[in-house]
Amino acid sequence: MTARAAEDARLRRIVDGYHDFVWRSLRRMGVPEHAAEDAAQQVFLVLSHKLDLVAPENERSFLFGTVVRVASGVRRAQSRRREVAGAVVDEPVDDAPAADVLIDEKKARAVLDEILHAMPEDLRAVFVLFELEEVAASEVADVLGIPVGTVASRLRRAREVFHAAANRFKRTRGNLEPR
Repeated sequence: MTARAAEDARLRRIVDGYHDFVWRSLRRMGVPEHAAEDAAQQVFLVLSHKLDLVAPENERSFLFGTVVRVASGVRRAQSRRREVAGAVVDEPVDDAPAADVLIDEKKARAVLDEILHAMPEDLRAVFVLFELEEVAASEVADVLGIPVGTVASRLRRAREVFHAAANRFKRTRGNLEPR
């Protein structure tokens, strides 16, 4: 196998293995659903240009670091657009029966997205990696380039912010329905 073929195979393996992680991470870092796939492609494009610099044991860390930067750029671009973010658009009617469980999950995801969006980015990054992606604190520290103690303090503050926001939703909106 040539060096180029080996690089292509490695890139394909990373894309296949980490696409869902990258997509979820982008969404949790504030990228709207309609822009998440394009942003994921940007993440993997950056990886393809720097693949030879990324050690196999650092692939996930590199991807999340890239996710944070790409998400920041997407959010910045979204704020400059004239379109109203989150505007309700008529969707075609699906004749399939709606399942209550799917509706509840969608509401919960919308609430989670809203809570995460309101969280400061430094807290959100730690919270998403540790709580939602179940990345070890030491790896979170490596990904974000901060000490493990800082990870712990940001995680504590992020949990406080998350619980306070979740409690506000429960009190003001009852059944955890987003605005």
